[in-house]
Amino acid sequence: MTAAFMDLVDVTIVNIAIPAIQRDLGATFGAIQWITAGYALAFAAGLITGGRLGDIHGRKRLFLVGVGGFTVASALCGFATGPDMLVASRILQGAMAALMVPQVLSIVHATFPAHERGKVFGLFGAVVGLGAVSGPLLGALLTEGDLFGLGWRPIFLINLPVGIAALILGRAFITESRAPKALRLDLPGVVVAVVAMLMLMYPLTRGAELDWPAWCFVMMAGSVPVFAAFVAYEKRKARRDGSPLVELSLFRVKSFAAGIAVQLTFGVALGVFFLVWTLYMQIGLGWSALRAGLTGVPFSIAVSVAAGMSVQKLVPRFGRKVLQAGALTMIAGIGLYVWESDRYGMGIASWQMALPLVVMGAGMGLIVAPLTDAVLSEVPREHSGSASGLINSVMQMGNALGLGLVSVVFVPTGLGLAVVESFSGALGWVAAVLAVVFLLMFALPAKPRQHVEGEALEAVEPAAADPAQEPALAAR
Repeated sequence: MTAAFMDLVDVTIVNIAIPAIQRDLGATFGAIQWITAGYALAFAAGLITGGRLGDIHGRKRLFLVGVGGFTVASALCGFATGPDMLVASRILQGAMAALMVPQVLSIVHATFPAHERGKVFGLFGAVVGLGAVSGPLLGALLTEGDLFGLGWRPIFLINLPVGIAALILGRAFITESRAPKALRLDLPGVVVAVVAMLMLMYPLTRGAELDWPAWCFVMMAGSVPVFAAFVAYEKRKARRDGSPLVELSLFRVKSFAAGIAVQLTFGVALGVFFLVWTLYMQIGLGWSALRAGLTGVPFSIAVSVAAGMSVQKLVPRFGRKVLQAGALTMIAGIGLYVWESDRYGMGIASWQMALPLVVMGAGMGLIVAPLTDAVLSEVPREHSGSASGLINSVMQMGNALGLGLVSVVFVPTGLGLAVVESFSGALGWVAAVLAVVFLLMFALPAKPRQHVEGEALEAVEPAAADPAQEPALAAR
């Protein structure tokens, strides 16, 4: 959970410090773009591979390698002597996060029995909520605090004690797990997957900043046949030696396929909302980064509380209705926010935003934890790393698509009041995407299944019940 929190915070904490970084290092606008985009691209491109490496070489081992590498990369970022070193260190950070993050969900899935996973995923949802809005607040506190005269550098250096603690605790308490049958890394599949991801993610990450030149659309369109070629190759690879990079049979599991679709669409909604919300407070209302960060505290608390309740108490009784209630609750919160923004305009106060933010946060909390549980509930344990990598990759793609769509749904004609007025229109688009999320949730299982050991495997691969494979199952 510490690793997931570090990654979530690191994605958002940098944005607050960008002006200070630019002044201190004399970075060009292009270099500043790569400080954020480089991390996102390396992270997205490596997630599927990182998840599969955990299945092959051990999830604990890959987790520790990822945490160690992420900590070293954070130190390099914090002590960067120029923009080139900072960009390179951020790319390394993203690559190490791609090794670290997929192991979090796969370790939970492989280590805990089904009836206990709900509590863990509830905690995971709380961590997601805290990480989503803690980054800007923490970034503002560290940057404006100018600890030891280091300026912006503590936003990276704070990862050092956290990373060291994660290494020590992970080494002591995480149980090693890997796929029960020998798998090999599909190197050609890695190459094709990385190329396809970069062809899609690079223009999504940079397009809005570059005013969407034609090559962005050409590259995104070109990613479609590359993804198709990847799927065709993975099918042949699975038939030939049973060691594909992505286990495509997972998509025959209704809960997994439906959950991935919901995850992608939900990621779009979050990508649009968080960026537009930040621009609204800082550029529209003229608030400081610290005030904007503090305003988000009620949202974070609501997400954490609702996430803990949803998996442990509500989902076992009401099933997918909890997730759908979460989508409708978020839409209601958006309606409240639009009403307050229109009523108070530039004079709106932080406390007046508390109610809509609490409602939206509660709705998000009802979704994030049980959604992860629903996606992984029927996934065979030997493929948990690959599945976890896919979940994280899809969420990254959704967020990137949402960030790209901001330039379409949020087009203020100026600063101040113009930004405030555009905010309401953008939130209307977020509500529309959440309505699509609500409809997609009908494809999720109506009620959670209480699995016994091996039941999830049998749901996807009946042949695994063969007595010849019982020693492998027992070894788990």
